Amino acid sequence: MNPTREYSQDPPVAMQENLPHWRRFLSNARAQARGAEAFDQTGRLVRITGLVMEATGLRLALGASCDVIQNDMRIEAEVVGFSGDRLFLMPVGDMQGLRPGALVRAQEERLPCTLAGAARLTGSVSNGSKQLPAGEHLLGRVLDAAGEPLDGLGPLVVDAKVPLQAPPINPIQRAPVTAKLDVGVRAINALLTVGRGQRLGLFAGSGVGKSVLIGMMARFTSADVIIVGLIGERGREVKDFIENILGPEGLQRAIVVAAPADTAPLMRVQGAAYATALAEYFRDQGRDVLLIMDSLTRFAMASREIALAVGEPPATKGYPPSVFARLPQLIERAGNAAEGGGSITAFYTVLTEGDDQQDPVADHARAILDGHIVLTRDLAEQGHYPAIDIEASISRVMSALATPAEMEQARQFKRLYSRYRRGRDLLSVGAYQPGADPVLDQAIALHPRMEAMLQQTMHESADLHASAVALDSLFPLNSPQTPQA
Repeated sequence: MNPTREYSQDPPVAMQENLPHWRRFLSNARAQARGAEAFDQTGRLVRITGLVMEATGLRLALGASCDVIQNDMRIEAEVVGFSGDRLFLMPVGDMQGLRPGALVRAQEERLPCTLAGAARLTGSVSNGSKQLPAGEHLLGRVLDAAGEPLDGLGPLVVDAKVPLQAPPINPIQRAPVTAKLDVGVRAINALLTVGRGQRLGLFAGSGVGKSVLIGMMARFTSADVIIVGLIGERGREVKDFIENILGPEGLQRAIVVAAPADTAPLMRVQGAAYATALAEYFRDQGRDVLLIMDSLTRFAMASREIALAVGEPPATKGYPPSVFARLPQLIERAGNAAEGGGSITAFYTVLTEGDDQQDPVADHARAILDGHIVLTRDLAEQGHYPAIDIEASISRVMSALATPAEMEQARQFKRLYSRYRRGRDLLSVGAYQPGADPVLDQAIALHPRMEAMLQQTMHESADLHASAVALDSLFPLNSPQTPQA
């Protein structure tokens, strides 16, 4: 027997007697190392300023998770920055009661739910991004930003885990937007046609019906899967949206990720990333996904809180530059996959403070989205729902989806609708004489029917065909064109 033979594993005990002393020593050391527990990286808490904790003694990457431990208190935190030998941590929960010198320990990834199948899924990926539960069994469930159930329906059964940050798709390999997506809303289907893989903004102030509109789209859409991210909303509105607006019918094929306004800014940002990651999971399976994010503004505000807390200077109306870098990173993850793959059609609600369409977040979002639908308070106060301002709204891919005849019908509708609104003041004071303007005369005659077409109750569905029929009843395809304005 050759004592110098190489072994891929430890040699049998009987053979170890024939090995040189140093080889026996290495074999025993290797066996002891296998049974040893993993080394824990620990540090100490040295400072808390506002929402940011500072720790020393640790060397961790950005995005790594830690536990801050003091007696029986354990608070999860995430690395959001560093300076020299100090790490900047932001907590997931409440920091009340922490004292200087609390232990900070690097956290191992854990899967907070029951796994389907015998294989244990790992909690880390090559890019170091945190992974959270995903899979078919999550449909119909309501989760928080950490992937834990909020609906009281028991533990999750998970088919896979998805990274919160995924590599972007090569833009050259993305399939173009060529197919219509039915969202069940007549005004959008007929005049602002949405394509599979399109990203649109829903711009609205508070209290003008945006939650009802996104609930209608979630219930009536022809997409295979609906992912709803409720980011920064009031806790009361989360339950009301799920039970009354989305309803059992919409929830059956949906996953809701809720990170209400009272959660830490870190969790609100993570909630938006998690909802997007779930949409990517189903898209990669070849499914058509409708992603609804309510709201993009709350995501931007949470990002602002984090950036300001770690010392980044504000640039535009209190928003640091990193916020405007994060918005396209989040939005560009939606869209079509490669040819023959699935799609993510996304609606991002954007809150316009004081109905100001030039709000910095709204203005930046408008530039990177594929269209915008504007809801106005003026229409909502008139009882006009959904309160879509057709004049101010646009779908940038509609020309690639609709036929020339359908595009002409939409143009005629907008032309007459706009002319009526411009002449409304003259009509209200009786200063207009019929016959003075043929276009305005036609707009006056058709206005009641145009208004009826734009309005829709929250329980009424209008598919693509019904929407086209309603528009054709106003402007038949074989009719002469409307006189030019």
